[in-house]
Amino acid sequence: QVQLVESGGGLVQAGGSLRLSCAASGGTFGSYTMGWFRQAPGKERELVARISGSLGITYYTDSVEGRFTISRDNAKKTVWLQMNGLKPEDTAVYYCAGRLPIMAEFGYWGQGTQVTVSS
Repeated sequence: QVQLVESGGGLVQAGGSLRLSCAASGGTFGSYTMGWFRQAPGKERELVARISGSLGITYYTDSVEGRFTISRDNAKKTVWLQMNGLKPEDTAVYYCAGRLPIMAEFGYWGQGTQVTVSS
């Protein structure tokens, strides 16, 4: 079972950048598909990006395509989300999550980190 801890959130002006990190412990990190989700006040949680375990295949939701980049280092047991060109609508709590191949949905979650983008 993997434990996840996010860091790197904060306050940034529109157009700025932030890099979120998610450090994992326990489990076999390379076996997990990793994802970044976000939840804004009054909205449902949404998948922002995900990256597969061994091949590193990525997916992005349309609203962040071309601005955000998800990456991972299995040896360091870390996944990152580089966020460029931030917009006020990117303001949310961002969560790191993990999913094993046998799982239908992401089942391991970090505590979340706040990202606030001012206009």
